[in-house]
Amino acid sequence: MKNLTLLIILSLLLSMGCTAQTQKADAKPKEVETVKEEPKKQAMTEVVIETTLGNITIALYNETPLHRDNFMKLVNDKFYDGILFHRIIQQFMIQAGDPDSKKAAKGQRLGMGGPGYTIPAEILPQYSNKRGAVAAARLGDQQNPQRASSGSQFYIVDKDGGATHLDGQYTVFGEVVKGMDIVDLIAAQPKDQGDRPTEDIKIVSMKVVEKE
Repeated sequence: MKNLTLLIILSLLLSMGCTAQTQKADAKPKEVETVKEEPKKQAMTEVVIETTLGNITIALYNETPLHRDNFMKLVNDKFYDGILFHRIIQQFMIQAGDPDSKKAAKGQRLGMGGPGYTIPAEILPQYSNKRGAVAAARLGDQQNPQRASSGSQFYIVDKDGGATHLDGQYTVFGEVVKGMDIVDLIAAQPKDQGDRPTEDIKIVSMKVVEKE
């Protein structure tokens, strides 16, 4: 009887030991959850354009870095200070950036001046010639099949609904974020047959504003 009792106890102990080992073997280490941080989006650089009719603030797209960096360099070098808006067409666009306009006589035709270089096109489908778009002027396709941009001349779209017929042809590198009423005011000024304002509209200064 004692032997039988011992055998039962031993059997129970062995059974408990196997169960414990099985549970231990089956136990899996708890997975540590890792939270992936979204990459921080680079803030757009803003530029304040002070004109004789009021201020316009534009934001430069990071996706067009050649145009962004060139524009910032010209602003910091004070290239645009004193330059005129030499071409205005209401419900289309206003254009500036010709350094020859700084000392231009009344009625003088403008639009061919620049810093002496062009910028490779950065034409992106996500950026259209919407109202308020800032884009680079350039020579036509016959002279410029690569659609390289002027090194300094730019236009701001004034048209309600945008100038969609220009999409895919010019590099759009920014947009107006404040002062669209000033763009409209400039576009509405009296002009001559060459679309130059009869009274000079000057860029007094430009200033780069770094956004955090």
